[in-house]
Order: sequence, then structure tokens, then C-alpha cells
Amino acid sequence: MNQEKLMKKRMWTAIIMLIITFIALLVFIGLYVDETRRVQRTYRRQYRTELRHVSAEIEDYMNTEGGYDTRYSMIIGYMSSAASYAFLIDDLGEKQKIINELNTCLIKYPEQMEERLPEVKDAIDDILDDLDKGYDEAETIVGEINKKGH
Repeated sequence: MNQEKLMKKRMWTAIIMLIITFIALLVFIGLYVDETRRVQRTYRRQYRTELRHVSAEIEDYMNTEGGYDTRYSMIIGYMSSAASYAFLIDDLGEKQKIINELNTCLIKYPEQMEERLPEVKDAIDDILDDLDKGYDEAETIVGEINKKGH
């Protein structure tokens, strides 16, 4: 009889520990999901900030005389940062690819892209205004670049 009481007590202790462990697991899952959302919001905010910098630098590039190499380097730097943040954002998908291709064209084909900077600025401004046509415009710009020559 004493053995049965001891076994019941151990069983109840095990069940209570299981319930506590399950609750702790749910709390940690909730904290993980919340932190993931917070990090994604931060990535999106940084992505948009970098695109704003690209747009501002293109405007400065078009309105200033001299210092073109430095300004173009700044455009490439900000665009590379935006492409990096786009890689970290979960649900960009095809849009991430377009941003990455635009960045690659800015780096590899500066002579051709310098002529298209006003179009790039328009595309980026449309992206910042949450218009999907901005990504379409960027894809068109990338498609029109002669990738076999400079």
C-alpha cells in the first residue's frame, strides 16, 4: 500500500513537471516569434532608410558639378547596404533579386548606369512609396543594360 501511494505521488509530480515544462516551452516560442517580428521590422526600416539615402545621393549627383566619382561611390555603398538588408527580409522574394541585380549593374556598368540614374531614382522613389511599379521599373532598367559591353 505504501508503494502505491509513493508511485501516485511520483506520477503526479511528473505530470505537474510536464505541464510546467510545456508552459515554459510556449512562453519561449512566443518570445521567439515576437523577437523575430521585431528584427524583421528593424531590417525593413533599415532597408527603406538605405533606399532613401540612395535617392538623395542620386539627386545630389545630378544637381552637383564635380565630385562625381565620390558621389557615385556613395550611391553604390548605399545601394549595397539596401541589397544586404533586402537579403535579410523574409518575404521580399523576387523583389530582393531585382534590388540585387540593380546593385550589380551599378557596380559593374557605371558608364551605362550614370545615364540611367534619373530612371533609377524614379524607381527607388516608387519603391519607397510602396508601389510595385518601382520594382518593375528597376527590372526594366536592369534588362536594358548591355551586360556584354561597357
